Amino acid sequence: MLTVASMSAFAADASVEAYMVDDQQVEQLIAQSEDISLSVVQNDMLQNQSAMTAMTAAPTQVKANKEFVPALLLNLFLGGLGIHRLYLGTKPLTWIGYILTCGGIFGVVPLVDLIVLIINNDNLSPYIDNPKFFMWAK
Repeated sequence: MLTVASMSAFAADASVEAYMVDDQQVEQLIAQSEDISLSVVQNDMLQNQSAMTAMTAAPTQVKANKEFVPALLLNLFLGGLGIHRLYLGTKPLTWIGYILTCGGIFGVVPLVDLIVLIINNDNLSPYIDNPKFFMWAK
């Protein structure tokens, strides 16, 4: 009840002039505005797009230097979840496959991954960003 009374008191204080639009001020703002044609907008968009293309065309992505020990430990302790594959840069669909196949075909795939990582501990580059479910497959 108190809220209704305070709102009605506030509404009574508000003057009608506060809500009126000043047509002269609107006309002045329109006169001061800049006319932009569609061709100007399109040219600006093309310039921005070409700048973005030039930035993304440069080969700035370098394969991350992944270490053997973290990959080995992640495989050893969380291999059934495919976390070692996330560390190596595989897309999420692959490690979701590990989870959906009960730990990578009941733990067989992470076990083979572990063996492959141990054998190839000096060069992990074939396994970094490898999209295949079986990372050792060619």
